[in-house]
Amino acid sequence: MANANPRLLSRRRLVKSGLALAGAGFAGPFVCPTRAAEAVRIGLDNPLTGPLASLGKNELLGCKMAIDEINAKGGVLGRPVELIVEDSTSGDAGTAVQKARKLIDRDKIDFLLGNTNSALSLAIAEVSNEERILHIVPGGHTDAVTGASCHWNVFRVCSTTQMEANAVADALIKAYGKKFYYLTFDYAFGHTLEAGLIRAATALGGTRVGGDLVPLGTSDYSSYLIKAQGANPDVILFLIGGDDMTNALKQAVQFGLDKKVHLAGAQQELEPLEGLPPEARIGTWVMEWYWNQPGVLHVAEFVEAVKNRTGRVPTARTWFGYVSAWTCALAAAKANSLDALDMAKALQDFHLPPEIALGPNAAFYRAGQNQLLASLFVGEARAEGSAPDDLFKVTKVVDGAKAAGTLEESGCKMTWPT
Repeated sequence: MANANPRLLSRRRLVKSGLALAGAGFAGPFVCPTRAAEAVRIGLDNPLTGPLASLGKNELLGCKMAIDEINAKGGVLGRPVELIVEDSTSGDAGTAVQKARKLIDRDKIDFLLGNTNSALSLAIAEVSNEERILHIVPGGHTDAVTGASCHWNVFRVCSTTQMEANAVADALIKAYGKKFYYLTFDYAFGHTLEAGLIRAATALGGTRVGGDLVPLGTSDYSSYLIKAQGANPDVILFLIGGDDMTNALKQAVQFGLDKKVHLAGAQQELEPLEGLPPEARIGTWVMEWYWNQPGVLHVAEFVEAVKNRTGRVPTARTWFGYVSAWTCALAAAKANSLDALDMAKALQDFHLPPEIALGPNAAFYRAGQNQLLASLFVGEARAEGSAPDDLFKVTKVVDGAKAAGTLEESGCKMTWPT
């Protein structure tokens, strides 16, 4: 091929010796020290500043833990793994794209991970596809990532917004009523999560009685909450996240809304729950992974490893980062190659081993969409459970393969390079 990218050709000439998998230490929070000229490089383009920083930092923690394990088992294809991290910011797509290009062009990464923000995930996916880099999205939920905008090289760990909506809509309507008011992040994640919940709720007789689009980083929710109360809904749905979720729920309880209407949503996370006063840890939600899973193999060992490292239990974001980095190693092992196309084909319908899946149901990347289908945990936030970090009571576990709908419904029309 006369016009072939020499960087891509060099990738195909990499030694194909079989997987060796896990653990370099890290000198600092951004780049681990170079172990060797032949190191396999994973680039993480994720928020370390802004309202989504706590989520991004926990994904980084999970990545580091996985890479420690991978290097302890011998690396990837017999070579050590190096992690290079860039701060995408929480909401600046231009910065995220610039950082992705820097990782690919200057740092010569073999894998790209990112982003926590859905809009940024979509933006850097265009770059990774152009550059033919295997790209794992840890925590950007908007449907389009593995839906209408899907790419052969882009895989996602977290659930789609439609999966979250399908998992929780029935529980909300049966227990609390059919009239929903939406407070929704005004970017890709919020838009598709609201659309998904409207779709799921309408099929069950639910109605949208009003809603507002809220900018990322909003600190004062008072005007939105007053308007929501005036619509007289059965449920106010908080389709937001990170620091915004903490601010909104705290203010809703201060206004006494929890005494008048049910406060709930689809996606909830341990990070904002930890930032709330006990009285504001309320509502019906979906967790995409939860640390308290009695009887599920390997979960207790993973939780203990994280606690030994940080003093805290892992969150879903820790698991997202952990699975993302391990997916890179497992793809290279199965393909016996670092060529992105070889690895992408190897991941079609690839099932994660139990010690990585860490859930009661199978976790696998659906062929033709590249979406991980795993367990979703529906339940209620609570002030305290069996331990100070046990802030969620799981009432139902939903199999992701059932919540996802059909491949055709996803909107993904995968095309592969010739």
